[in-house]
Amino acid sequence: MTPRTPSLAPLPADRLRVPTEEDAYTWHRVFDDPEVMEFHGGKSAEVSVYEELTARQRRHDAELGFCFWTILDEHGEVAGFTGAQPWPHQEWGPVGAMEIGWRLGRSAWGKGLATGAALTTLERLKEAGVPEVMAMVNAENHRSIAVCERLGMELAEVFLTPVGNKRGHRYRLAL
Repeated sequence: MTPRTPSLAPLPADRLRVPTEEDAYTWHRVFDDPEVMEFHGGKSAEVSVYEELTARQRRHDAELGFCFWTILDEHGEVAGFTGAQPWPHQEWGPVGAMEIGWRLGRSAWGKGLATGAALTTLERLKEAGVPEVMAMVNAENHRSIAVCERLGMELAEVFLTPVGNKRGHRYRLAL
């Protein structure tokens, strides 16, 4: 589990927290940007989507010991999320696989937060005995592809999404 760029370091553990109920509203605000949502439907999701997502992450943390955590920036402000969860779709994709993922507000882009937080996630998953992770990335999302590559993930599959027939990449990494 060695990153390809040796200068990258995991984010300190205190910069990741289990999402709170309030984080649903903060995630909605932070992600309410067409550029942030470009590869997630192109527009902001309703607050109820984030309420369900943060609640699901609290359940994952209680049951699995990990989840999509809220990322805090150097000032303690919410920058986005990263972490892992069981693949959430039953009708397509790698059902049963462990998905690693991240999303940051635009003001947090280019600061190494996604990679640093993902490295912390990989450490926690390895400690929890998770043998492998995968990431599902839109083939046009060059920022997320770069994070996958910095993590040392390998392209395992090219696919078409069931909605919109968008080309996607599934990356994998053995832990």
